[in-house]
Amino acid sequence: MKENLTLAWIASWFALVGQLAFFIVVASLTGEWRYIMWSFIVSMSAGVPCMILTRQAQKRGNQKADLLED
Repeated sequence: MKENLTLAWIASWFALVGQLAFFIVVASLTGEWRYIMWSFIVSMSAGVPCMILTRQAQKRGNQKADLLED
């Protein structure tokens, strides 16, 4: 079964950067700058593990492809 890693990378980047950008806009519109602090914590705790898992899956896929070529 082929994994769709492109979708996983998009989700990881959205969790890391997209949420933070969204809450920067919210904070600038409302004037409550604490939104950025909490969104930074959440985006890091969600985005970094997702990127690590996606990278590991990509490495496993590359290793399988290398084994099939040999």
